[in-house]
Amino acid sequence: MSRIHYTKPSIGELEVRYATDAAANGWGERCYEYIERFEKSFAAFMDLPYAISTSSCTGAMHLGLAALGIGAGDEVILADINWIATAAPIVHVGATPVLVDILADTWCLDPVKVEAAITPRTKAIIATHLYGSVCDMDALLEIGRRHGIAVIEDAAEAIGSAYAGKRAGALGAFGTFSFHGTKTLTTGEGGMFVTHDRALYERVLTLSNHGRAKGETRQFWPSAIGFKYKMSNLQAAIGCAQLERIDDLIAQKRAIFRMYAEALAPLASHLSLNVEHPGTVNGYWMPTVVFHEHVKFDRDALLAAFKADQIDGRVFFWPLSELGLEGLQRPVETPVAHGIYRRAVNLPSYHDMGPAEIERVAAIVRRFCEA
Repeated sequence: MSRIHYTKPSIGELEVRYATDAAANGWGERCYEYIERFEKSFAAFMDLPYAISTSSCTGAMHLGLAALGIGAGDEVILADINWIATAAPIVHVGATPVLVDILADTWCLDPVKVEAAITPRTKAIIATHLYGSVCDMDALLEIGRRHGIAVIEDAAEAIGSAYAGKRAGALGAFGTFSFHGTKTLTTGEGGMFVTHDRALYERVLTLSNHGRAKGETRQFWPSAIGFKYKMSNLQAAIGCAQLERIDDLIAQKRAIFRMYAEALAPLASHLSLNVEHPGTVNGYWMPTVVFHEHVKFDRDALLAAFKADQIDGRVFFWPLSELGLEGLQRPVETPVAHGIYRRAVNLPSYHDMGPAEIERVAAIVRRFCEA
C-alpha cells in the first residue's frame, strides 16, 4: 500500500531546467538574474508594484515590522491560532504579541476582539489567512484606519486566495508569503515581501541587504544595521518555474478540496470544512475537518487510524497561548480558539492526489464518525 503524504511539492521538467541553468550559469553577472525575474513576476501576479524575495516568510515579516519602526513597548495584535512563525518576529523586534480570538468559520481574526484589544501602544494588526481562508479584511482595514494602525497580511498559506477581487496579501500595508516545501508554490525554503508603499519597500530593501541602500556608490557601505534574509538565485529559479505554473497549481489544490467536500458531504451533521464566503476565493492550501462540538471526537485516535493506513495527518495549530513560551500571553480569553484545535485535523492535499487517494482518506473519516 502506497503512503499518502500530507503534502509534497509539484516539481516538473521546467523547474529542473531552470534550476540546472541557475546552477550551471547563474554566477558572476548572472547571480541575481532569477531573483530579479522572480520578484518582478510575483509582483505582477499580485498586481502590486513591489516585491522582495526573502529566505522565509518569517524573515519577510521581521523585515516589514522593523521597517515600520515597531519595537520595544509596542503591541501587535494577532490571532491566538497561528504558527509560531507569525509571533516570533514580533518578539524579535522587541514588541509584545497580543493574542485575540478567532471566528469559528474561517478560523481567522475576529474583528470585534481585535478592536477590543487596541491600546495606545498598539502599532499593528497581523491578519493571518489560515489554511487558505481569508480574514475579514474590510472590517480589519476599517479598524486600522480609525485607529491609525497598520494592518499586515500573513499570507504564507494563502497563495490562490482572494478577497473582494484582490489577491490575499495585496490589501494591507504589506503582505508576506512562504515558499516552504509544503506550500502551493515552493522554492524549497523562501518567502516574499510585497507592498504598494514605495517608501516602505525601499526601507525593507535596505534592511534586507545588511543595511546597504540601493544606489549607494561606496562598496560595502551600510547606512543602517540590517539583516541577511536573501533568497538564493537557485531557489528563485525554481520559483520562476513554479510561478509560470501557478494557475494550474492553484486549480489542483481547489480540485482536491472539491473531491474532499463531495466525499465528506454525508458527514455534514458531524463536521465542517474550510469555508469560502461570497466575495472571497479560498486557495485551499490545506483541507481541514473540524468536528462539531456535539460530536464525540478523539483527534489522536483519528491520527492513529490514518497512520495505520499509511496516511499522513496534521494537527490543527495549537493556540499560541498554550505553548508557555516567554513573550506570549497566558492566560487569554480565547474560547473559540481553545474550543476548536482539539476538534480539527488537516488532511493530505499534495498536488497529484487523485480520487482513489481522496477516497482512502475520506473512508477512514467516515468510518471514524460511524464508530
